[in-house]
Amino acid sequence: MAKAEGTGETGYARYTYRLRVSPTARSALLSEWDRVRWVWNQCVAESRAAHKAGQGPAALSKALTGWRGKHEWLRLGASMPQQQIIRDFSKAHAKASKDVKARLPMRQRAGMPRFKKKDLAGPTLNYTRKGFRLKDGRLHLAGGTAVTVVWSRGLPAEPSSARIYRDGLGHWYASFVVQVEIQPLPETGAVIGVDWGVKETATTTSGDHDLPHPEHGRKAARKLAGYQRMMARRKPRRGHAASQGYRKAKRQAAKTHKKIARQRQDTARKWAKRVVTTFDRLAVEDFHPKFLAKSTMARKAADAAIAATKQELINMARKHGRDLRLVHPAHTTMDCGRCGARTKHALPLSERTYTCTACGVVSPRDKNSARVMLVRAGLNPAGADRGRPGGPPVRRAA
Repeated sequence: MAKAEGTGETGYARYTYRLRVSPTARSALLSEWDRVRWVWNQCVAESRAAHKAGQGPAALSKALTGWRGKHEWLRLGASMPQQQIIRDFSKAHAKASKDVKARLPMRQRAGMPRFKKKDLAGPTLNYTRKGFRLKDGRLHLAGGTAVTVVWSRGLPAEPSSARIYRDGLGHWYASFVVQVEIQPLPETGAVIGVDWGVKETATTTSGDHDLPHPEHGRKAARKLAGYQRMMARRKPRRGHAASQGYRKAKRQAAKTHKKIARQRQDTARKWAKRVVTTFDRLAVEDFHPKFLAKSTMARKAADAAIAATKQELINMARKHGRDLRLVHPAHTTMDCGRCGARTKHALPLSERTYTCTACGVVSPRDKNSARVMLVRAGLNPAGADRGRPGGPPVRRAA
């Protein structure tokens, strides 16, 4: 089958590169982060004060000028990342307020912005196009800081923004947003429904494309627990410097965490690529697994990395121009994927077989839910009669 030609449509993608940061540049970046973090915390404080006084959202768009006028050390830094952190705060606050007004369930709400603590928040600096430039393989940031980029691959176009951040191992990275052309895949005419779970990360209407729980975290738990015990034995007293053994154990624990995260990402990307290559249209459960963190399945659910896998599938479908529809998860375990009838009572988690009292169909619970995704999305596979009338809305992935 011949490969489909380009459609000319474009989208946005992130390209991430490792940075080689000199001691001077590292000091400058950390000083810039201290200023940006102070601006964020000031936004949080003023917003909370305005809320307690019943004055509505605080006006922060012009507050930076006053803060830079009062504090000379704040003026020593570039204004670009400070402006960006205010925009990020405003977006986060507006989304949280919108979710509260919409009376969404707690598990689906965005949390109100909180203070960024020095020892917990990782350095992150955002720059728009006027705040950086690429010259001779180096990245020059507003404020006079220059760092070397490890160009593992070329950029397909001029970047529109850049994010500089540091991971738990102390490695610095630059993430560029660029405009790329959608790479369409050959059409297959096939459709698939995807239901998320804990026993299996993804259950689909196609038995060949189910994603079993990889258990990367469980396999590394013993090694990670050993490093954490070493840290606990060597934990420094307040006001004292950490020992070499404590720093070594902390670094090993961070390396293990990063390896697990990369394994999860690699598994999710390979599975998403296989699904998107085989199917043209996808009906995916718009699942929010945050509430599982308070359940007895918290550890296993976190190891499944449902949210990360779902995002990789959305990104892969967007990259290749596939039709992906997000289905609201309400009552998907109670509806029949064949006739649309709904059970009178919610099924307990221990009951893994779905039996429809209307049409008599018997199927595994998660497989039935995957078929419900297809019906609600309007893809109507063979054997699915109709969707339940008046069901929750279906939205397309942006």
